Amino acid sequence: MTDYKDPREEDIVYGDRRISRPDVQLPDWDIPDGSYRPVPIVWFTGALFAQIFLTGFLFLVLIGKSGWLTIALTAMSSGAIGAWTWQRGMGQAGMGWRVATVLMLLFWFALFSFAAASRT
Repeated sequence: MTDYKDPREEDIVYGDRRISRPDVQLPDWDIPDGSYRPVPIVWFTGALFAQIFLTGFLFLVLIGKSGWLTIALTAMSSGAIGAWTWQRGMGQAGMGWRVATVLMLLFWFALFSFAAASRT
């Protein structure tokens, strides 16, 4: 292991806390190899908002069209949102998060499908 010289007086702040280290030139409280790792709640919430807004948008845009078209496009958008969420990392998340995501997607698909069913 390399021994470093004692730090210069101007390299010290707040007692023995070092401003710079000779090996990385970063403060000793900085974590240079830290990175952002999203958690399943981020993927779940992203899928939830995408599902609500996209299916709601489709429902409103297709309000004068056949209900079957709305149901088909809502099913396709739900599948696309699910695939996007799984690709983002939900596929490696815990079983509870995966089940909750599928149930949420199915719930919003069913809600808009039942609303569109009156136009079939």
